[in-house]
Amino acid sequence: MVSDWKSRIFLALVILAIALGLASTGMAQECFSGTEIDAPTAKALESAAQQFYEMSAQGDVAGLRANAVPDVAASFGGIERAVVSHKVYFAQGPPAETRIFLLDASSSKTNWQRADFYCGIYNSPGRIGVSIPNLPPGRYALTIARVAGKEPATLTLVLAEAGRNTWKLAGYYARANSLGDHDGQWFLSKAREYKAKGETHNAWFYYLTVWDLMAPVDFVSTPALDKLSDESQAARPADLPSAEAPMQLAAGGKTFKVVDLSAVPVGTELYVRAQYDSASTVTPATASQDNAAIIKALLGKYPEMREAFGGVIARATDGSGHEYLTLTAMKDIK
Repeated sequence: MVSDWKSRIFLALVILAIALGLASTGMAQECFSGTEIDAPTAKALESAAQQFYEMSAQGDVAGLRANAVPDVAASFGGIERAVVSHKVYFAQGPPAETRIFLLDASSSKTNWQRADFYCGIYNSPGRIGVSIPNLPPGRYALTIARVAGKEPATLTLVLAEAGRNTWKLAGYYARANSLGDHDGQWFLSKAREYKAKGETHNAWFYYLTVWDLMAPVDFVSTPALDKLSDESQAARPADLPSAEAPMQLAAGGKTFKVVDLSAVPVGTELYVRAQYDSASTVTPATASQDNAAIIKALLGKYPEMREAFGGVIARATDGSGHEYLTLTAMKDIK
């Protein structure tokens, strides 16, 4: 899951711009789906999507790399980790649904600063918007395969045409659609509940979790996701810390600068994580003591977090790029 709130805000603004049609019309490209795609191309795309899905289910990293465009194959570490960590989801069986969109960005001889595609009838439930930065000219496809098993998940692929009806892997995005026994709708209900109670931080992090569980990728918008973006942005707390405006947190006789608060999954639970600046993390005993103090101080400032999260992570980082993590289950924090 993505945890950087600044990135999320940027993505939400991009999505909102797409939804309102504010992107430059000169940059909009053509998108085709369903019967709009000619039969040979549709058949080739369906075959490629199925092949890459089966490779994902088998954990076939080598096969996926061999079928990727050169730039992606040359830097495959992130995709390899995604394949390995999500294999269990796709091994549950074939997807319940696979949506395929043909994206035509072949009308230019130079890279698009941002290529925007609008697929389907505007504001219809099946409409999607796709925004891809720095896209070279050519024809692409977006495939979204949803698994409806015990552990639902989504596999989204970007494919690039590498010859007539030959499609190569150009992007790989795997996401779980539930956390433990709870899906996005459950987290949305809880986010609204926390918002109604004035527990803004709980609400905000739950809204972000809803996004991670419901959105196939961050560069796609739908009417439902547009509404979610609007609702979540309205719930954003005004005092979220950043490197430019850190939270001053008194803990253990010291004052620490917390530069980020985020929520991350740990097993089947959601933990809140506080990252703060430390003079040094090379002395484990001191770093551990500081982390323990930060955890208690955070819950002292926001006691409502005890109900919403399974635990707290304190992340100390120093100027040398070192870090020291302490992860504590909520039941163990007195």
